[in-house]
Amino acid sequence: MLSTLNHTTPCLSVVTKGALGASRNAMAASSRHFAGKASPSGGEWQTMDGCTAVCHSSYAMMDTAFIYPITPSSPAAELAEQWSALGVKNAFGDVPKITQMQSEAGASGALHGALAAGSLATTYTASQGLLLMVPNMYKIAGELLPCVMHVAARAVAGQALSIFGDHQDVMAVRQTGFAMIDANTVQECHDMALISHLATLRARVPFVSFFDGFRLSHNIEKVDTLPYNQMRRMVDMKALNAHRARALNPNRPYVRGTNENPDVYFQQFEASNAFYDKTPQIVQEEMDRVGAVTGRHYDLFQWTGPKDAEAAVVVLGSGASVVEEALPYINAQGKKVGVVKPRLYRPWSSEDFLKSLPKTVKRIAVLDRTKEPGSLGEPLYLDVASTIQESDRTNIKVIGGRWGLGQKEFTP
Repeated sequence: MLSTLNHTTPCLSVVTKGALGASRNAMAASSRHFAGKASPSGGEWQTMDGCTAVCHSSYAMMDTAFIYPITPSSPAAELAEQWSALGVKNAFGDVPKITQMQSEAGASGALHGALAAGSLATTYTASQGLLLMVPNMYKIAGELLPCVMHVAARAVAGQALSIFGDHQDVMAVRQTGFAMIDANTVQECHDMALISHLATLRARVPFVSFFDGFRLSHNIEKVDTLPYNQMRRMVDMKALNAHRARALNPNRPYVRGTNENPDVYFQQFEASNAFYDKTPQIVQEEMDRVGAVTGRHYDLFQWTGPKDAEAAVVVLGSGASVVEEALPYINAQGKKVGVVKPRLYRPWSSEDFLKSLPKTVKRIAVLDRTKEPGSLGEPLYLDVASTIQESDRTNIKVIGGRWGLGQKEFTP
């Protein structure tokens, strides 16, 4: 039986009594989301894939979602639509409304409108679908609307079409003003989705919560899922009420999204800096709150390896787990190597990155899962190189490399 069905009672009021058992069984089978034993966090151990883990957390925190299917994010959107049709309630005791639009562009436009109306709204997408959302992403970020877009990161069609995972799509939207947080495992898909929803309300900065297509979106693992009543207690209700109060309302009319001339446009744009400056601290606080409940503690930049490491690998996504698994073998040969796993990619916090590095590190290899033709280097490499160059640790040698384009995985 699906654990989400236990979060509220009654939760399937739209389903007739005779069909209740069949609906629950169909729901569990279609979502690959199975009930298990109680976990230390007070939730349940579940067997599920990354899309289901993301849906479990995001469904709890939304009033509505606007979707358009695109591989490999489709299972998350389909599952949310299924739960809504069966009357499953979110963490606030309401049944979210799921609407499939005519395209990803339409989904992002409707998302923008719902956010402006004070709703908790989300979407699920990938690849070209995410790129079609870029115009509205600029608007959502510019208007400081709390929002989370869940992205199963995937290759973008260039010389050929590929439905498989890499980071070309998410790196193409890093300049939109959205904060970006990533997951390394299926468990982290669940946790980072929740952290994103909690943080965006407080920060007023929208988030892209991304996880590797197929390698995480369709990989099935054992996951510790939090019950919805527990998620509800973690929501900053003051921030939520403030978001509702900012909604467009004919009874409280005000001007939004107007044209600005050269006399004020620059100043208005720069005025958002304070919100982005506070975001890393807010995300860390939400990570700490989730960690206090689950026992899974995250940092903005997670270091794994010896405290006296001389070399470090910096890598986003599922590849970090592979590097981490290889470390015992590498270090057993007398080498001193560790890995830095960035959790919050945007806004980039140079201070937290440097804090994660042992003082003994002399060499850094940065692995990007994207390619930017014509650039001096890929995005993560440039961020790390700039951070080192502007710090007091300029003796560190930084090199960059690419991996995993079109899901050409590496293994230990």
